[in-house]
Amino acid sequence: MTSLYWFRRDIRLTDNPALLAALEQGPVIPVFILDPDLLHKTPRRRQDFLWSGLNELDAQLRQRGSKLIIRHGSPEIVLLNLFIQSGASMIYAEEDYTPYARARDAKISIALPLQLIEGQLVHHPASLLKPNDQPYTVYTPFSKTWKARLPSPPGLLPAPEFFPEVMLPESDELPAYFSESLFPAGELEAQRRLERFAQARIYQYADARNRMDLDGTSALSPYLRFGMLSMRQVVSAAMLAIHSAPDVLTARSAETWLNELIWREFYISILYHFPAVSKKAFNPALQNIRWRAAEEDFNAWKAGLTGVPIVDAAMRQLAASGWMHNRARMICASYLVKDLLINWQWGERWFMENLLDGDPAANNGGWQWTAGTGTDAAPYFRIFNPVLQSQKFDPDGDYIRKWVPELAHLPTEAIHVPWEHGVKVAGYPERPLVEHSLVKERTLQAYHQSKTGPANE
Repeated sequence: MTSLYWFRRDIRLTDNPALLAALEQGPVIPVFILDPDLLHKTPRRRQDFLWSGLNELDAQLRQRGSKLIIRHGSPEIVLLNLFIQSGASMIYAEEDYTPYARARDAKISIALPLQLIEGQLVHHPASLLKPNDQPYTVYTPFSKTWKARLPSPPGLLPAPEFFPEVMLPESDELPAYFSESLFPAGELEAQRRLERFAQARIYQYADARNRMDLDGTSALSPYLRFGMLSMRQVVSAAMLAIHSAPDVLTARSAETWLNELIWREFYISILYHFPAVSKKAFNPALQNIRWRAAEEDFNAWKAGLTGVPIVDAAMRQLAASGWMHNRARMICASYLVKDLLINWQWGERWFMENLLDGDPAANNGGWQWTAGTGTDAAPYFRIFNPVLQSQKFDPDGDYIRKWVPELAHLPTEAIHVPWEHGVKVAGYPERPLVEHSLVKERTLQAYHQSKTGPANE
């Protein structure tokens, strides 16, 4: 019985339950569809990463007697044509949980035999509910239930050794792409990075993860976003590191990383159960904040020219590499929302346009957390002081020097707050866009008015 296997956000052969389920039924035709509805929302940087990953996937398939069939067009039409052309009896795919994916798959399932199989997450979003069968909206109880239901260890599935011979249809060409040097795409690179991290840096993760000047994180998010690694693979590596840790402190460090992975599944669960969060604040009382439509300030933030070196360094890192340290993401988001009082959705869109790991659930969850508008969010009155954050998490200014080279000559005591030392550098703002201590009250008032306005009385 020949099947079509539709690769989507699972660009891998290892630990791919849906692919193995298809192979258990007989020959498989591997397919990837270039969906114009998704591509027009996907920035060139993420497209390049995806094309490169698909090229490696094709090479891995060819080593096993198959190849990847590329087609352009609407998935519904492409799959129907391939289904008829190949004489397939079933279409297999890994289940996806975004609102777009769920609507697309529901529509396709009406006309075609589409079999969706879990594999993107450790736990299906519908399987982790409170005792009253309602979804969790607070991380801590979610994570406790998540861990309580975790198989130990989670069984990982090997990559198939070969694909049964089958007549493969013609394939379109992959678009031309630029190979990313900082993040080489593909399953093999993802596995190498995971192995290196899990052997050493994971044991310093708790202390190093917030330091922007250190290589203290796994930087695996682009690979997880495209499924070049499965969540079960990274969770399995975390569990092994916890059990193999030489002492209590290093075990706790590895568990800290596991907790961060659970946040990823938490935000996917939130988007699954509350799809409206992609359009508006989760907290109804904070849906009517009077934001500033300050285009010039927003453009300065995007360009890394706010006059706050730590913010500018992070925004330039994003522009140059498509990636940003998580602590830096929080600092930049807080500055945009709480200091400049600019709508978090503007920042959310900009990150999605630039991040290599841009993911609808994680990006939305992170922005709403920092803005204080989301589920289990930071309290709206919690406002990061960017200077204190800079001094704490880039103590020697090395991160700033790397990404804001015009300030590299400054001594450490001046590099975080050059305006306080009368420093003037050609092309760099003499002062920040706003004075943090003065705008804090403006922000608190705007949030308070939303909470107590007519719609919330």
